[in-house]
Amino acid sequence: MQTILTYFTILIASFIMQAQNTIEVSMSGFESNKGKAMVGLFVEEDTFLRNPEITLSSKIINNKSEVIFTDIPDGVYAISVYHDENDNNELDLIMGMIPKEDNGTSNNPDTVLGPPKWKDSIFKVKGGEVVHFDIIIK
Repeated sequence: MQTILTYFTILIASFIMQAQNTIEVSMSGFESNKGKAMVGLFVEEDTFLRNPEITLSSKIINNKSEVIFTDIPDGVYAISVYHDENDNNELDLIMGMIPKEDNGTSNNPDTVLGPPKWKDSIFKVKGGEVVHFDIIIK
């Protein structure tokens, strides 16, 4: 009986491991190499641009940066990036509303008339995919 339970546990674990996805994010358009790129992975519209599920940071080299999110479960996500030029781990805002630091989101939606919307930034991953995004920082 113990052998059957062990085999069953290994079988379930292998299915779970196969369902994990990878999200590669390349960013360009940084005005300088100062500070770092702060990248957030969001799982809900209600927390989009405010409370990422996972946050990674990366050095900026030659005005470009890269991060990789690994072991991401199947689902719907959005990515937000900002240039933390002063290294304070916050997106600095003018009058509490307008970003002072350059930023971008997955799918590079047009943001002339306000912040990016969840529906324009989301994407799906499933079945052990490796997806890649090129985000242009503006």
